[in-house]
Amino acid sequence: MEINVVKEYTDKPGARYEKQGSNSGEKFRDTILYPKFIEAIAKNEILTVNLDGGYGYGSSFLEETFGGLVRRLKKEKNDSFNRVKEIVIISNDNKSWVEKIKGYIQEAIDNPIREEN
Repeated sequence: MEINVVKEYTDKPGARYEKQGSNSGEKFRDTILYPKFIEAIAKNEILTVNLDGGYGYGSSFLEETFGGLVRRLKKEKNDSFNRVKEIVIISNDNKSWVEKIKGYIQEAIDNPIREEN
């Protein structure tokens, strides 16, 4: 199962939260990533997220999207939060995004739930 961010969401990713403007990481997580992740888990499939083709991803967008997914699952007491690190991230445009995302996911797994603003 694959999500192509540019085709399914936007080529101009925005800020962390919806209240900060359009194309936020929060909205992407809640409307696209979360439902597809839950579906992939239910079908025992690997979820792939392709970031290529966008005009750049800010750290706040990426952290809220992937770290936020872990936090949402933890709040819901969904044990699948550990499986977020199984998501395959594709970024031929900027390989450093993949490592950053892995770090955001691991940090969210390792740390207690923080309050969202």
